Amino acid sequence: MRIAALEKNGNTAFYALEGDLARRIGPIGGSALSPFEGGKPEGEAVPWSPAELRAPVRPSKIVCIGRNYAAHAKELGNEVPKEPMLFFKPPSSIIGPGESIELPVESERVDHEAELGVVISKRVRRISREDAMSAVFGYTCVCDVSARDLQKKDGQWARAKGFDTFCPVGPWVETDIDPSDLAVECRVDGQVRQHGRTSQMIFDIPAIVAYVSNAFTLEPGDLIVTGTPEGVGPLAAGNELTIAIERIGELTVRVKNAPRV
Repeated sequence: MRIAALEKNGNTAFYALEGDLARRIGPIGGSALSPFEGGKPEGEAVPWSPAELRAPVRPSKIVCIGRNYAAHAKELGNEVPKEPMLFFKPPSSIIGPGESIELPVESERVDHEAELGVVISKRVRRISREDAMSAVFGYTCVCDVSARDLQKKDGQWARAKGFDTFCPVGPWVETDIDPSDLAVECRVDGQVRQHGRTSQMIFDIPAIVAYVSNAFTLEPGDLIVTGTPEGVGPLAAGNELTIAIERIGELTVRVKNAPRV
């Protein structure tokens, strides 16, 4: 099943996509259960269009895994980690399909990082690796946008990874796939910049979910971003960026300069 957030008549709600039709689940932020909390599609199916797609997640937190592909660690001159390397992006960094990454004036180099996102289905703490997949709702495309110069300058990554618009997510959440060997690709203006497979991850999804849950209680709808293949590179104003993941779909956003205050 594909779960999307659609904006219709000024209101955004979760929908289950059924080909050219969509069945509403509940209002985002309203009293009805979200799909991540057990909400079910109800009522009459209605037409939808790609122009109505919005970011399909509303997480309490975004937990990211650094250097989870050996070739990416190597290209940045880093050692392969012995256990998952965790950092956060704030929920305020999320944008959806058709929106724009804003290049901040504070940075001279902002990079793309194509990644598989894992959406959590239930509240879990210290779940085992063997049970970890029972806490997964589905999967989506994510770009971990990174101000590379600030990442090096600051030493810790909160600012470099956390600017507004630095977490494009979408186009929807796919629930019925095996994530163990999916192609992950980044294209900039139609040119392939990154291409890898989730089977190349150092730490697989069950290991990641278990490890994260041993540090933080995971809530329904939380987003775990699983690392990027090699080929990261700079973005420039005017670029069109597409993150494509096999059996999920394609997320396309624009790139522009942030307004100067």
